[in-house]
Amino acid sequence: MPQRLHPAEFVALMAMMMATVAFSIDSLLPALPEIGRELAGGDGNDAQLVLSAFMVGMGVGTLFTGPLSDSFGRKPVILCGAVVYIAGALISWQAPSLEVLILGRALQGLGASAARVVAIAIIRDLYSGREMARLISFVMIVFTVFPAMAPLLGNWIILAGGWRSIFLAFLVFSFVGSTWLATRLDEPLPKARRQKFRVSNLWHALREMFSIPMVRLSLMVQTAIFSVLFTSISLIEPTFNRIFGLAEDFPYWFFGVGILCATSSMVNAAMVGKYGMRAIITLTQGVFLCLSVTLLLAYTVIPHDSGYGIYFFAYLAWQAAAMYQMGLTIGNLNALAMEPIGHIAGLAASVLGAVSTVVAAVISTIVAQIFDGTILPQLLTSLLLTAISFPMLLRMRRLERHRDT
Repeated sequence: MPQRLHPAEFVALMAMMMATVAFSIDSLLPALPEIGRELAGGDGNDAQLVLSAFMVGMGVGTLFTGPLSDSFGRKPVILCGAVVYIAGALISWQAPSLEVLILGRALQGLGASAARVVAIAIIRDLYSGREMARLISFVMIVFTVFPAMAPLLGNWIILAGGWRSIFLAFLVFSFVGSTWLATRLDEPLPKARRQKFRVSNLWHALREMFSIPMVRLSLMVQTAIFSVLFTSISLIEPTFNRIFGLAEDFPYWFFGVGILCATSSMVNAAMVGKYGMRAIITLTQGVFLCLSVTLLLAYTVIPHDSGYGIYFFAYLAWQAAAMYQMGLTIGNLNALAMEPIGHIAGLAASVLGAVSTVVAAVISTIVAQIFDGTILPQLLTSLLLTAISFPMLLRMRRLERHRDT
């Protein structure tokens, strides 16, 4: 067994690895208006593509980084991912056009997928049982709080050095994290435990997963929820800026919403033993569907005033609900999907993450492109996706009953 770090240092290192994704997305939100003005001819909708490109790159990378780390070791894959991520940050920093910036962001997403996926694998390599669960819980506390802080950090960096300086911050963040991992952590996966990488294994895993109804349904519901989240992230800054005229206040409101949403995983942990995973997912989706219908009806009645009016707080409450549901659904959906396919858990996790992320990124990109200065594109998309999820959840309920009889 490799020598372990002190638990506090290990938690901090793994949290930093996993926070790469949140930092790379959320801290860039305050820069979108400037990117739109400088590189997109003032088109704020096209500026959203820098978020979509990162999400697509991350989704594609998720499909391969897990299996590659099983074959070549955890550290080499994370460090190679860091090189790709830093290269993407450099390209983005010097990008003369939006197209080049999108390319750089896609590379960043591809590189960030290694840190996102392999960090969990490292925890599983070194710890088990209650000790593993305790460490993961500490990592997740940091992981859920950091996204709330990221826009504030990004805003301060942009105010100090302009929007391009945020990509230098990404470079420094990745360099510090990868250097820390390279010098302080021994390789956690010995050669004797490694498995040969085969693309055919991914294909066989994909076929087996899609042949099982519970896995298919869980994946589709997860994709719908991810689509709601990615659409929210893509459009929350333009909504604050172009609808409510609150661009300067956006990072602070996002921080407040993020801190609130960080409690969702703790609520889920307290409820799941009593009510079960699927019941919590169904209840959460039902509440969000009701809130979406209510906001749609209110949209026709409440005056569309800018600033801090009733319209703003109605939207803010709905937006918080859209993000809060993540902690009550995604982990449960993953658990439901993994139950029948535990023998291919690693490959299955990669496939689930890749498919749901890429499809959700494509959907959110389409919605961001049709943003018309109102909340309707986001609201109607979220309403439709949540409504579509309900027949799937009812089918999952029938499958559970059939399994238990």
